[in-house]
Amino acid sequence: MQPRSRVQIPDQTVLVARAAFPNGSVAISARDHLGEVFTDEQFAAAFGVRGAPAESPGALALVTALQFAENLTDRQAARMVARAIDWKYALGLELTDPGFDASVLSKFRTRLVEHGLEEQVFTAMLTVSTGKGLIAAGGKQRTDSTHVISAVRDLNRLEVAGESVRACLETLPVAAPDWLATAIDVGEWAHR
Repeated sequence: MQPRSRVQIPDQTVLVARAAFPNGSVAISARDHLGEVFTDEQFAAAFGVRGAPAESPGALALVTALQFAENLTDRQAARMVARAIDWKYALGLELTDPGFDASVLSKFRTRLVEHGLEEQVFTAMLTVSTGKGLIAAGGKQRTDSTHVISAVRDLNRLEVAGESVRACLETLPVAAPDWLATAIDVGEWAHR
């Protein structure tokens, strides 16, 4: 890897992105507020000095953050790098840059974990975000997943109850058709 310092955004990319997004976007805000968070130097331990040149790890970290923010798969994020003007702005790419293959993101995350750099990336982003007032203290923090497990349990119980009622209502016309005809309007029953 040959580390590159903060990359200037090409003039044409700036011009087109500002015209296309006059009110900004998540990617443009990410570059404007968090652009200096991810530098290639902080990932040097995870990349060798020999072999084919790698994509910029700083750029891949920013792509990963944008991917999370917009809830995208690796393939969708790679497509955004190739075609979205605001993402090209965020990464400092020329408008004609073709992007990269989606598998690069998975390999990048694997390298981060293998070299213990995932915490460093999170801490760097958190520090800059807090310093710029983008994140404030005072929110409710959960330290375990019991609330998630509880919500899933409640949904599971509700689904089991609903399925039990449905099964009972489907069996009732077969088991007691005469009683059902006197107790319930069969035409309305069939419609529902």
